[in-house]
Amino acid sequence: MSDIRDYQRVKNSRSGFDSTIDQGLRAYMIKVYNLMALGLVVTGIVSFLISGFATTLDPYAASYALKSSGVMLTSFGTLLYASPLSWVVMFAPLGVCIFMSVRINSLSINAARITFFVYAALIGLAISSIFIMYTNKSIVQTFFITAASFVSLSLYGYTTKKDLGPIGSFMLMGACGLFLLILANIFMRSSVVDMAIAAMGVVIFSALTAYDTQVIKEQYTDNYGMEYIERQSVLGALRLYMDFVNIFISLLRLLGNRRD
Repeated sequence: MSDIRDYQRVKNSRSGFDSTIDQGLRAYMIKVYNLMALGLVVTGIVSFLISGFATTLDPYAASYALKSSGVMLTSFGTLLYASPLSWVVMFAPLGVCIFMSVRINSLSINAARITFFVYAALIGLAISSIFIMYTNKSIVQTFFITAASFVSLSLYGYTTKKDLGPIGSFMLMGACGLFLLILANIFMRSSVVDMAIAAMGVVIFSALTAYDTQVIKEQYTDNYGMEYIERQSVLGALRLYMDFVNIFISLLRLLGNRRD
């Protein structure tokens, strides 16, 4: 009888421990998703505002006109999209991302979050040309397609019992190869290669969404205290944010309607 009571106490204790872990994990994942969503909001606002400052309907205020769409650029737009500064704008987010990944343990929690939002703002600056190249309707449609896909993929990564490590490692190598291909196509300017890059981007970052979600979930632990958890939530938000943005841009290249 004593053994039965001891077993029940151990079982109840274990159940309470699992419940605590589940609640902590749930709060942690919500924090990751909320931070990621705020990053997307920052990106969207910055991107939309910058595109507004970069274009004009007044021919006398324009300093440059895009041949493909006839969109007229202001002096600011010309500096941003048609000058050597465009290279700085393109690669600045990469530098911030590397800095954040390397220095995360030495940054305060607030500094880590601010750095994440700076990164999100720089991404907004870098992709602001989408409002010039594509119709607003196709941008909105693609965003919702991306959001629906992302939720499904992230939910799969969170709930699956399958180890996604091998797939994730392969896709990370694919992402590196894709980055090199993007750099090469900057000089080749091949529309066929550009479409191939977009298609590969959808596949690679869709798989990475599920993989990263599983990694973020498995990295959760309260053994190192709240400061560790807060830092990991920022890194997790960064990973999922990058997955979302890359899927969105890739789908927009494939499905988006360009302005006439």
